[in-house]
Amino acid sequence: MATLSFSINSSRLNTGICVSHKPVSRVSYLRTKVECKESRVGKKPIQVPSNVNLTFDGQSISVKGPLGELSRTYPDDIVIEREESILKVRKAVETRRANEMHGLFRTLIDNMVVGVSKGFEKRLLLVGVGYRAQMEGNDLVLFLGFSHPVRMPVPEGMKVKVEENTRVIVSGYNKQRIGEFAAKVRKWRPPEPYKGKGIRYADEVVRKKEGKAGKKK
Repeated sequence: MATLSFSINSSRLNTGICVSHKPVSRVSYLRTKVECKESRVGKKPIQVPSNVNLTFDGQSISVKGPLGELSRTYPDDIVIEREESILKVRKAVETRRANEMHGLFRTLIDNMVVGVSKGFEKRLLLVGVGYRAQMEGNDLVLFLGFSHPVRMPVPEGMKVKVEENTRVIVSGYNKQRIGEFAAKVRKWRPPEPYKGKGIRYADEVVRKKEGKAGKKK
């Protein structure tokens, strides 16, 4: 009995369709546009009091109130719209940078409006035996246990008041400069972690470390 042998070409099926084995050099994906979520802080409106005047010049905004005047330049990624006594900060484009700038500049502009109308203040406490402060003219003088007192001139547009020799109140209309000056005062004697001596913010919580235990008998 004769045996028949045959082979099947894997590249050609019975249907007559030829399957190509050429390698694929490039794979394409379907891209969809993803919009960034709107900042929860950035979408909040800014209330402008009646005693505050706003001036726009291109990408710059000037805010003038009873306590002073401030100005700032904002990037092209955001747009500021005014509706009577309300300011709204919006994104000009849907990008990651615009999403980051949205909430940031809304906060900065709100600080400008609040600063020139109500002002800001930062309170410091001097904790330690012999630590005290006093005002001499336009200088803040600190006695912090050094061989000489520390004298710090108060910047223009800022006020410093000392209460009970141990409480320093820094006030003004520029929140950024107030924070910088208060940080410089605190830097002379940061609170140490064992007894808490030093200069601290009024709302600062100083975590104390446990000292070394005595030798057990």
